[in-house]
Amino acid sequence: MLENQNDALIIAGKEFHSRLIVGTGKYETLEVMRQAHQASGTELVTVAVRRVDLSDRSQQSLLSCIDRDRIMLLPNTAGCYTAEEAIRYARLGREAGLSNWVKLEVIGDEKTLFPDNQELILATRTLVQEGFVVLPYTNDDPVVCKKLEEVGAAAVMPLGAPIGSGLGIQNPNNIRIILEQAKVPVIVDAGVGTASDAAIAMELGVDGVLMNTGIASAQDPVRMARAMKLAVECGRLAYRAGRIPKKLYAAASSPLEGMLV
Repeated sequence: MLENQNDALIIAGKEFHSRLIVGTGKYETLEVMRQAHQASGTELVTVAVRRVDLSDRSQQSLLSCIDRDRIMLLPNTAGCYTAEEAIRYARLGREAGLSNWVKLEVIGDEKTLFPDNQELILATRTLVQEGFVVLPYTNDDPVVCKKLEEVGAAAVMPLGAPIGSGLGIQNPNNIRIILEQAKVPVIVDAGVGTASDAAIAMELGVDGVLMNTGIASAQDPVRMARAMKLAVECGRLAYRAGRIPKKLYAAASSPLEGMLV
């Protein structure tokens, strides 16, 4: 079978050749961030609207350290706890010229950072009606993901584990159910701690992986960014190749059938 060389991620009609989305927070320096972005091969990075000085266009600003010729901005509503607040920051990001795309976060609990899904669905519906391309971060809940898709989300982004935990994919069965029913891209967001976590997510069949802490807080963020790039690519390739079935007992690599005796 000929390999489809243009195995692109398509969200809202836009094509991305990298399936790795990364963040801009927690890096020791902006230069390390820039190098990590380059090593990751990402074409889409998240920027927290409420944590960036939108008026600062100097050479030392966060936005100036992102290669806008190669990388698209994905403003996010990190730190928002109500639909009203998230909608306000999404509008602010668009008015500041960042993008009409938004990674939508509405946090429900300060300790766990789990989403408030009721407020998230409300905010998604409103922003879609206002012309935003909405990518909501949510629990690994198939029912919530379905409702987000029904109100117009361009993709759904279930967590693999709590934000920043590095625990990896905690509930692969729910991810499989979400994938089975989704008609929009499914992107695992949060919980990826190392390259094997990213590969496992991709082998499940998700369309992409979004991470920040796993790269930015690594001992060597640039090397980890490269590792995550390769893991996402390998996981995607393995998924498309189709793994062998799992069996309880051994099966000989060189079967006896057809052998001379």
